[in-house]
Amino acid sequence: MVKHDPKLVNARSVTRAVKEEVDSDLSIQDAMARGYVNLSALARVLVPKVAARTGKKAKGVSEVGVATALKRLRRSYSVPSPGVGKVIAESVVNVRTHVSRLSVERTRRTLQTVTALLSGNQEDFIQVSESQSYITLIFDQKLHPRVRRSLAAAEVLDEGEGEAAITVHSPEAIVTTPGCISAFYNQLFRRRINVEDTVSCYTDTIMLVEMKDASRAFEALTELVGEEQRKMGERER
Repeated sequence: MVKHDPKLVNARSVTRAVKEEVDSDLSIQDAMARGYVNLSALARVLVPKVAARTGKKAKGVSEVGVATALKRLRRSYSVPSPGVGKVIAESVVNVRTHVSRLSVERTRRTLQTVTALLSGNQEDFIQVSESQSYITLIFDQKLHPRVRRSLAAAEVLDEGEGEAAITVHSPEAIVTTPGCISAFYNQLFRRRINVEDTVSCYTDTIMLVEMKDASRAFEALTELVGEEQRKMGERER
């Protein structure tokens, strides 16, 4: 029979609980990535939460143990790699206002209708994403009545008007460089901007936000691009 060291088992459970807490909080991840978090202070905040996850009383989880786990995890939440930074630095951000979205059930009939809409409106802005069960269209608001009529027989699952599409056009390297899209999302999260829908099409990343957030979203992403351009310039000196 294999015996386990209780202290080792406890340390593992605390580390796992700390990771689960950090993974569920993007603000903590951001602070760890940027290196400005006080791990001791953060450990004090996390002790009761870690205790709840491990089924222990708060007195049974030490701040030192949580802080040690945070130090080990810090490498997992690092700033973007040079590869990610280069992709971001070479990206271009555009904003399109007055955009609508419509989600319907994916059936043979709706697929045929959507195909006809794309064929008949090639000069207009229409983006389509589909899963096994649903189809979402993002398009110019002026097309909303036409799209709605075409899909009148379909079951509408979600619908919205008066939104803005933020498009980030990146170099081809984004296809093989992990972490780029999450950098865009994190930048919007830091400004408390909700992404209502998103479409990724080859090198374009399209994020749908409320119209009131359009200027802040555009500013946040252009700021991110500018910061990576500055860093790349410093590395090249």
